[in-house]
Amino acid sequence: MMNPKKYTRQYFLPPEKCMKWTEKEYVDHAPIWCSVDLRDGNQALVVPMTLDQKISFFKLLVEVGFKEIEVGFPAASDTEFQFLRRLIEDDLIPDDVTVQVLTQAREHIIRKTFDALKGAKNAIVHVYNSTSLAQREQVFHMSKDEILKIAVDGAKLLQQLTEEAGENYRFEYSPESFTGTEVEYAAEVCNAVLDVWKPTADRKAIINLPSTVQMSMPHIYASQIEYMNDHLKYRDNVVLSLHPHNDRGCGISDAEMGMLAGADRIEGTLFGNGERTGNVDIVTLGMNMYAQGVDPELNFNDMTKITEAYEKYTGMKVDERSPYAGALVFAAFSGSHQDAIAKGMKYREENHSELWTVPYLPIDPTDIGRSYDADVIRINSQSGKGGVGYILEQNFGLKLPKKMREAMGYAAKGVSDELHKELLPEEIFQLFKDKFENITEPYQIQEMHFKQHNGIIAEVTVTYDGKTNVIVASGNGRLNAVSNAMKRHFRLEYDLVTYEEHALEQSSSSRAIAYVGIREKKTGELHWGAGLDVDIIKASVDALLTAINHMAVKQAEE
Repeated sequence: MMNPKKYTRQYFLPPEKCMKWTEKEYVDHAPIWCSVDLRDGNQALVVPMTLDQKISFFKLLVEVGFKEIEVGFPAASDTEFQFLRRLIEDDLIPDDVTVQVLTQAREHIIRKTFDALKGAKNAIVHVYNSTSLAQREQVFHMSKDEILKIAVDGAKLLQQLTEEAGENYRFEYSPESFTGTEVEYAAEVCNAVLDVWKPTADRKAIINLPSTVQMSMPHIYASQIEYMNDHLKYRDNVVLSLHPHNDRGCGISDAEMGMLAGADRIEGTLFGNGERTGNVDIVTLGMNMYAQGVDPELNFNDMTKITEAYEKYTGMKVDERSPYAGALVFAAFSGSHQDAIAKGMKYREENHSELWTVPYLPIDPTDIGRSYDADVIRINSQSGKGGVGYILEQNFGLKLPKKMREAMGYAAKGVSDELHKELLPEEIFQLFKDKFENITEPYQIQEMHFKQHNGIIAEVTVTYDGKTNVIVASGNGRLNAVSNAMKRHFRLEYDLVTYEEHALEQSSSSRAIAYVGIREKKTGELHWGAGLDVDIIKASVDALLTAINHMAVKQAEE
C-alpha cells in the first residue's frame, strides 16, 4: 500500500534568496569535465571491469577528450590499486591528462592512496566525508563540530603527505550527501577545508558538491549551488564542481542549472552509469550544449564507436531511446514526421543553409557519425509517402511524382502491416520494382514503330488474351500515340494525367526512368507505372503499359 505521508522533504533551502541563475538563458561554455566512469561507474556494475577492461576504457576516455579522469579508489581493492600503478608504470597517462583518486577522510585510507600515486605526473586527490543531517544522526552519531573536524583533519593529512612526497598534487573536497546538508553548514565545512589548503591561482582547489541522492527539484539544487558560489572563501582560486546523481531523473537539469548558478566543473559518466539510477550523463549534457551552438570540447563524432566500446567494457546497454546515442533517437516512423524531415532536408539543400533547422531533428545525425538513410527515415506500418519517397530518392535516385509517392507509401504500409516488421531500404526498392515496373499481363507490347504524319503515328504489336494484334493510332507525341492506340483498340477508358522522367546516371549511356499515371474514367482511380531503359521512349511506354495492366487487373478483380 503506497503511503506518501511517510515521506518528507529532506533538503534545506539556502538562508537567503539565491535566484540570480534564472536570469541566464543557457550554458554558454563547456565546463571542466571529469569522468568518473572508472570509479563511480565501475563500482555500480554487477561485475566490475577487469584490469585490462579498465585500461581500454581509460584510453577511450582520453580519446573522447577528457582531461581529468577519476581512475578509482586505490585503497578499496587490489585491482583498484594495481590499475593506478599500471597506468603510472606503463606511462599510459598523457601529459595533458590529470588522474583523480578518491579517498575517505580516514588516515590509513589516505596513506594507502598516496602509496598508489607514487610517480604520477598530474594528480588530484579527492577526499570526502559525509555531512548530511541524516548521516550525522543515524550513521556517525556525531555533532556538526565533530564532522567538520574529520574534514579538516583529512585536508591537513593530504597537504602533509603531498609535501612529504615532494609533489604538487591538487586537492578536491566533497561534503558527501551535500543535498541533505544544511547549506550554510556545508559552506562552513568547505571553507574550513579551504583555510587549510589556502588555494592559489596556480594551484586551485576543487570543491565538489554532489547530489549524492537527489532530494529536490532542480531549481532548489541550483539555488543551493548559487549560495555556495557566493559564500566560498578564495572563490577566484576555487573550482566549483558538481557531481549530480539521477534519483529523481533530473541529473541533466541539476547539472545545467547548477552551471548557470556558478559551477565550473562537472563530474559524471558516459551514458549516466553509476550507483542506483546513475550519475549525470555527460554524453547528453555535452550534446545538449552542442545542439545550442556551444562546443562541449568533447569528441562525440563517432557515437556508435563510443557506444559499442562502453557496452563491451561495462556489460551495460545503451537504451534505444537514450538521447543522441540510442539506436532509434533519430528514427522517424510517423508519416507526418517523415514528410516534415524530408521537406526540411530539401529546403536546407535548396537554400544552402548553414544553420540546422530541420524539423524533428535537434542535431544533424551525421555530426556524430550517424546516417540519414539508416538512422532517420525508417519505414513501418505507421509511415507515409514522404518517408518512402525520401528513401527511394536518397538511396536509389528515384524522384516519384507526388501522387505516385502516395500510392507507394500505401503499398509499403500494407506490406509492413501484414508482415509486422520494419522495411529496409532494399526491401522498399524491391517492392517498388515488383509493383510498378515491368508488369506485362494481361497486355504485352512486342514491337513499336513510329512515323511522323500530322503528328506522330504509332504502329504497335500487342498480345492480349492469347492473341497478337497490330494496332495503329496517332497522337501529339509517341507516348500519346501509343496510348491512343491502346484505348481505341481495346476500348480502354482512362486519361493519361501524369508523365515525368529523369536520368538515373550522368553519362552518355545513362538510363532514364519514366513515371506514368492514368486516371480511370468511371471511378477516377489513379493507376501508376514506371519504366527504366536507356531509350526514354521505351521507358515511357513500359511505364504506360504497367499502369494499364494495373487498371486491367483491378477491373478483373471487381
